[in-house]
Amino acid sequence: MLPAVTDRAVNELGRTEGGPETLGLLVRDQHTRRLLLLRAVLDAAESAGPSVCPAAALARLREDWALLEEAERLEPSAHRGRPYRDGPVSGRPDGSVPVSEGPGGSAPESEEGTDGNRPPPSPVRALLLHPLTGPWARDTLRALRSGPGPLTGRDTREPARALAHFGSLAAVAAARAGVPYAVRLTAHDGVLALPSLGALRTGGPGSGETEVAVVHRRGRLTLRRPGEADVVVRLQSGAGAWSEAAAWTPAYTLPGLVPGSAAVPLDDLDPYRTARGGPRPDTLSGPAVLDEADRKHWLHTWSGTAAALGLGGERRLAEAVTLLRCLVPLAAPPGSVPGGAGGSCSGTRREAFGAVLSSAPATATVFAATLVHEIQHTKLAALSEMMTFHHAGPEARHFAPWRPDPRPYDNLLQGAYSHLALADFFQRSALAATLPTLRDAAWAEHARCQAQVAAVLPALVGSGDLTVRGRKFVDRMVEVYERLAEQSPPRGHAARATAYVQAARALWTRRHAPGE
Repeated sequence: MLPAVTDRAVNELGRTEGGPETLGLLVRDQHTRRLLLLRAVLDAAESAGPSVCPAAALARLREDWALLEEAERLEPSAHRGRPYRDGPVSGRPDGSVPVSEGPGGSAPESEEGTDGNRPPPSPVRALLLHPLTGPWARDTLRALRSGPGPLTGRDTREPARALAHFGSLAAVAAARAGVPYAVRLTAHDGVLALPSLGALRTGGPGSGETEVAVVHRRGRLTLRRPGEADVVVRLQSGAGAWSEAAAWTPAYTLPGLVPGSAAVPLDDLDPYRTARGGPRPDTLSGPAVLDEADRKHWLHTWSGTAAALGLGGERRLAEAVTLLRCLVPLAAPPGSVPGGAGGSCSGTRREAFGAVLSSAPATATVFAATLVHEIQHTKLAALSEMMTFHHAGPEARHFAPWRPDPRPYDNLLQGAYSHLALADFFQRSALAATLPTLRDAAWAEHARCQAQVAAVLPALVGSGDLTVRGRKFVDRMVEVYERLAEQSPPRGHAARATAYVQAARALWTRRHAPGE
């Protein structure tokens, strides 16, 4: 059902690399897991009691899925997946199997190959596999699996809100496939989000729910609200949709990193783009809503990112082209100085494979380093779902020079892995740079990352909790560290990096040493 991890993949990824076959393996596995998650959502809706998923909501869910089925029937045959072998999903209106690569039956085959000869994803598949559909599916499954007993407050509204968003997904996929339809969707808190197309503003924050009638005919959406003028939206190829109405905000995309590669959405509209209703990592700010000046800044920075990535090694550029599917802009951290210390933040989400969250980058070089860092987290998180690295517990007890707090072993591995890739990236950038100022800055960053990795490798290597494959992976990391050490940075940079790590360890020890 799920692809097996090869020794070659473990070795390549352990070196913070990954050829086309290995990266394709991660993508196929994550896509299969996404489709199984969607199957779990539908099954949870079918089995949830009426207090969680009322009959009307369940009926609407079936209608939305039928719309997806119709979209798939109209797609070119090259896009159609193979039929399911294990029978229909229970509870569908006619007992048929929904969308050939959608939830149900046996595991689907991925359309995406590593040879570049397969067709691009179909409209239905592209929506289901989009990075930000993952957080929606995870939140929806959690809401539908609420424990027994009466629901109150937010719990009673969340399942309905989550299932309503599925209606928007179905409407977008059907419009992309050319299916004519008339449906009713629900705007929440003054916004009706149509993923990959844009968003309709129906009021201000806290304005509650607004019903919107949506009619699609020949690439044109008509959005109707009582007492308001119709909003006519025309679909564009790829992503985005255009309208003269001021209430409509089109989705925005950045051009592909390299010629011929897919455009990358810069998504400041999706309601599931950041964690909703729960704790947020203390290193991340909230979501940003971009204006025209913000978009121009992102585009300007993005235009130099491919060159900056390539300076640090062609594999860094290749993995970004393969794995980066979506960017989510974040607000600058509170109290930060643009371009200065603490002026940016970034992160990834396990359930949003292919998405990178980031505040506005200061320069293309800074953003290239951000992508290198976050894509390593993406790779390692995906691989950790395919194999077991270790059996260490969740206790936070390890020193990590990039954090002020103790870290669990798994987090230590994640941080060391990303910093090792950065050490490699900056060393290659320093060796390739022609301007002295850029070369000096790259050596400084390399020395810092290399010293940080050196400080934690003994804890990683010395752990008795590593599995056989986990030890092989860490051994490959050690090999990369030793290779990098063969080309030392200028002495001053190395000395400052060592002093920095020593000071960080001394401060950490005073704060967290046992008995203090």
